[in-house]
Amino acid sequence: MKTSSKKPHDTSVDRRGFLKGAALGAAGGAALLADKAAAGAEPATPALPAAVPPTPAQLAAETQALPRTRAVEAYIVEHPGSDYMVDVLRALDIEYCASNCGSSFEGLQESIVNHGDNRMPEFLTCLHEESSVAMAHGYAKIEGKPMMALLHGTIGIQHASMAIYNAYCDRVPVYLIAGLDHEGPVAAHNATDMAAMVRDFVKWDHQPRSLDEFGRSAVRAYTIATTPPMAPVLVVVDAHIQKAAVEGNPTVPPISKPQFPSADLGSVKEMARLLVNADNPGIRAGRAARTQDGIDLVVELAELLQAPVDGGSARLNFPSRHPLAGTGTGQPDVILNLEPVSRGGPAGAGTSRTITISTAEFLISSNFNVNGDGAGRADLLIAADAQATLPALIEEVKRLITDDRKRRFEERGARIAAAHSERRRQDIMNARYGWDASPVSLARIAAELWPLIKDEDWSFSSPQGFIGGWPGRLWDMKKSYHAIGAQGGGGMGYSLPASVGAALANKKHGRITININGDGDLNYAPGVLWTAVHHQIPLLTLVHNNRAYHQELMYLQQQSAARNRGVDRAAIGTTITDPNIDYAQMARAYGMYAEGPIENPSDLGPALRRGVERIKAGEPALIDVVTQPR
Repeated sequence: MKTSSKKPHDTSVDRRGFLKGAALGAAGGAALLADKAAAGAEPATPALPAAVPPTPAQLAAETQALPRTRAVEAYIVEHPGSDYMVDVLRALDIEYCASNCGSSFEGLQESIVNHGDNRMPEFLTCLHEESSVAMAHGYAKIEGKPMMALLHGTIGIQHASMAIYNAYCDRVPVYLIAGLDHEGPVAAHNATDMAAMVRDFVKWDHQPRSLDEFGRSAVRAYTIATTPPMAPVLVVVDAHIQKAAVEGNPTVPPISKPQFPSADLGSVKEMARLLVNADNPGIRAGRAARTQDGIDLVVELAELLQAPVDGGSARLNFPSRHPLAGTGTGQPDVILNLEPVSRGGPAGAGTSRTITISTAEFLISSNFNVNGDGAGRADLLIAADAQATLPALIEEVKRLITDDRKRRFEERGARIAAAHSERRRQDIMNARYGWDASPVSLARIAAELWPLIKDEDWSFSSPQGFIGGWPGRLWDMKKSYHAIGAQGGGGMGYSLPASVGAALANKKHGRITININGDGDLNYAPGVLWTAVHHQIPLLTLVHNNRAYHQELMYLQQQSAARNRGVDRAAIGTTITDPNIDYAQMARAYGMYAEGPIENPSDLGPALRRGVERIKAGEPALIDVVTQPR
């Protein structure tokens, strides 16, 4: 975004003129009070003593540059350590640094914007640390590599902690640097062990004691973050190391890409045998695909076995309109879990044999059981990366399939495809219910938006759990970036900043990004709307404005009914009304194009069209739609 270097004269302050004017003004004010008292206009007020104009020496002290003393010369460092830090970050191919500024990393920030010319990484201004980390979370799920978030001391880490936990549970690499300044203005912003607050949900952390050690730590952090299971990492950087002069000529340590761990040959053979011999196998793809190659591999395995693939609610792992996309028919006798969100088999799968491939077994340490309690229910638990294992598994399955098996698989696939086709037809029928209702139905939002984006290169960036899964049910999703899943740890305040991060990654690829954002979630950190406008990040946000934390409302209604007390007070503490929030007005306050609140469903289509036109032109937009609860 271009900024003008011209200074606005109407807001500048001339200190010489100000001092002279102050002296004359004070003298004139005293004379005016004396005149009023003499005229009897009001009770006499003691006259103020006339102000003494400043002497030439005083004016010079205020307006002339100070000569450099020895202390000043000692403060000036033309080659600080933070310049080397920026060189390391650039070598790691870190494109962006999202941050809410703070004094503990002012040295590094200055080097980013001046030594690094604000490129690689580019400093993105955020209004909250949670937003900066969530932006990096969404960016990594699109771009497949970490983005940096820069945090200020204890308070920055605490503000960011929910977003860090989300990324950890979602197995997403976020590159975190936190500033530490023991001589800073606020002692409470420092700690002896800064990373202790989030150590249970970062994969690795370190506090280097020298510039050379920073280089090694920074490279190691990146490698660990991007090795499955991927997760956030944290490097704590002392302000003194940032600001001290570089001694010698430190070099960037060598950077090597991690190897993804695949299953051993014996486990591959056993998996293939179980799957080929099964009468009704099923595949559960939680986070099976890191890239488009992963999706293609899952498709190849499913078509070989003619087995259904349940993508669940995580990021896209299988094309939504593929004939095998769904839960299949009947109870599976063998279930293959590929990087499952919960490591055990699905509910009611007690009669199934379960194979689980998951890198979650490699997590270094955690006090949080974020992966579920299902590992013990797996008949074959394999600590490996699913995408890296699939090529060998596919080859072994091919080797075991006989002509007779192939014929039986094709018959099974035809039955599954017919069942899935009927379910998709039913989804379309269900989408028509309440089409003209007000508030607007969520199905209508998805249905009217699809024709506007289907011929574009598009990306859906927000969770689907609170919107009935309608985009996944009605749209043709087949690319890895078509749906990037939910927040991982279930923490609210994720959707909007993560969508801004995803849109940032999509921008250079020419993709448009769509976010259907719950109103409750949006209110956690709306300031990221300003970040999207300031950095011209094209994102279309549709506010699912049901004016409630509706899930909690339903829970309270259920609890009240269970206690035979009625549900007339269930709205207390669960609704967002009285007054209703105008999200379009909120967005306009941040400088964003916005429409709404839309209550008449006939107004929805034209508004969506205008919103899509805005983001195709390269700017963010928001449309506030008053919606059905679900």
